[in-house]
Amino acid sequence: MQAHRSATRPPRDQRRSTLLYARPGIVVTTERFTVGRSSFLVAELTHLRTGRGPHDRLAVRVVAATAAAIAAVGVLLGFTGGLHRLTAGAYLALGVVWTLPVLLALAGDRWRPPAYELWGHCRGVEVLLFSSDDAGEFARVAAALARALREHRYADAEQATTTGFWRPDR
Repeated sequence: MQAHRSATRPPRDQRRSTLLYARPGIVVTTERFTVGRSSFLVAELTHLRTGRGPHDRLAVRVVAATAAAIAAVGVLLGFTGGLHRLTAGAYLALGVVWTLPVLLALAGDRWRPPAYELWGHCRGVEVLLFSSDDAGEFARVAAALARALREHRYADAEQATTTGFWRPDR
């Protein structure tokens, strides 16, 4: 029975892990960052950067289709000579119609904004660490991971100062 207990205990010199952030599927400690099924050691993460993901595919397709249809109408009017017979009001209406793809793009970004992404290098490979549509949750996770990196690195520095630096014999 005694051998079984000692086998399950962590070694004494192992650093204690502090929980910094926990939500279903997301756990950030001073030693590990876990999102879903992906888990990373904090010590192996470098070059963290944040950004925005790609635009929603449906919104991009709607904007592209609208722009193509408007361009096709413009080309047809140009080849048939219809542009010469239009009134000033019709030109104004065409100008308003030409702004439709821009308005659709703005509306698409408002209703379905690009996701916030947290990227970093793990073992020399750039990896998408975390992605979320919720700006608040993303900010909390990014702050917790930044704190984990700071605490992890400073813990090593504190240990070095308490044990003293190695100096060569002269």
